[in-house]
Amino acid sequence: MGDTSDLELLIRSKTPLITIETHEERRVLELIKRMVLRVHLPLFVWTVTEGLQRADIDLAAQAHNAEPEQVLRHIKASTMAGIYVLLDFHPYLDEAVNVRLLKEIIQQQASNGHHIILISQSIDLPAELHNYSAAFEMALPSHDDLMNIVKEVALSWSKQNNRQRVVSDSRTLEQLVRNLSGLTFSDARRLARKVVYDDGAINESDLPEVMKAKYHLLNKDELLAYEYETEQFADVGGMDKVKHWLEIRKAVFLGDEALQGLDKPKGMLLLGVQGGGKSLIAKAVAGVFKVPLLRLDFGTLYNKYFGESEKNLRESLKTAEVMAPCVLWIDEIEKGLATGDNDGGTSRRVLGSLLTWMAENEKPVFLVATANDISALPPELIRKGRFDEIFFVDLPKAQTREAIFEIHLNKRDKDPAQFDLKTLAEASHGFSGAEIEQAIVSAFYAVHANGSELDTAQLLEELERTQPLSVVMAEKIDALRDWAHSRTVPAE
Repeated sequence: MGDTSDLELLIRSKTPLITIETHEERRVLELIKRMVLRVHLPLFVWTVTEGLQRADIDLAAQAHNAEPEQVLRHIKASTMAGIYVLLDFHPYLDEAVNVRLLKEIIQQQASNGHHIILISQSIDLPAELHNYSAAFEMALPSHDDLMNIVKEVALSWSKQNNRQRVVSDSRTLEQLVRNLSGLTFSDARRLARKVVYDDGAINESDLPEVMKAKYHLLNKDELLAYEYETEQFADVGGMDKVKHWLEIRKAVFLGDEALQGLDKPKGMLLLGVQGGGKSLIAKAVAGVFKVPLLRLDFGTLYNKYFGESEKNLRESLKTAEVMAPCVLWIDEIEKGLATGDNDGGTSRRVLGSLLTWMAENEKPVFLVATANDISALPPELIRKGRFDEIFFVDLPKAQTREAIFEIHLNKRDKDPAQFDLKTLAEASHGFSGAEIEQAIVSAFYAVHANGSELDTAQLLEELERTQPLSVVMAEKIDALRDWAHSRTVPAE
């Protein structure tokens, strides 16, 4: 019975106000019509265009009470107990008279027997109504439901194309179904149609496009950024310990059945010098795991309205769970959690929501948090057990600096063999990876301006002109290194 029985339970328990946030209005109405057959209550449906109509039996159209205030006054005055479904009523919840009328209807339920169901894609109830309400969530399609949807779409395509079979294989088909998980019936069917009707095949090349489309469907508030290009670990100089640590956990994270019983890795905290490569590692983790990378910017979470920041975080984490398996990257996490009570306690509540999720989440979402200032992080976040490991990303060593020069010269179509990488590595002592890249970029501008070719001498000249962060902020970096020495694992 599923959804129908859950909704019936809310009605039988005398819940006066039920909210349903959904884009599948027609499916919800069919569910409610099936449910009223068992609770034996009349069903009325209201829209601002058609007014209030009886919906559980076939009657001639009796549209009336189209205005929001009128329909609420009609419901309040009605002596016939019933279920009243108000579609897209959310814009009218800002009006005090409507809120008051709803509250009076609700408070009189013992005598009037009314149940009001609000259905919209998004509903923000006024505080006065919260204690009287319950939110009902439509169940998402199961694995079998999704498989049936894909097969129905494939059959439909076949009938329209002279009974040709859709080309695929069992592994790719199974992966497509997994990628569709977390979507509504209508959204899953739409994406399945896009894949099949494009070329009559379900190929491995379709899967990333499905994940991108799924992300855009789920992330309507744009709180998360989808990183379309994740770096391969071959593009990260050094970081050998991080690479090894990830490689031995990859199979467990991706659900290798032979490794069942081992706890899935939850995530890591990357602490280190600004520009040292923390962000690149975060991108590379997704590349190693071959899963989507979602970037959460705490700056987009914060809202001036009470409770909205925590709600934004919960929505973002919920999206990440639906996108699982994936990597969730929180960059410069200290900036969102370091304000304490100076922001009215918002950052403390956001921290509490994040910690609760970290403790309770069972989905394969690998959290990568990066931080530059450990002193600004709340101690609750960095205590043992929150993250699987805390890595310290220091300034690159000489050998790693050589690799960084080689990587960035290759990216710009320059043969590293034509440069004295050892000399460049020695000259860039104290430089971060980002500072080395910027020196190369500046050298390219210089040779373009004077019409010469890039060489070792030009790069050395740019390095000589640069004051790295390790010099400008030497005291702060030394303090960071001292803290990390006995508390973290070196990244290389």
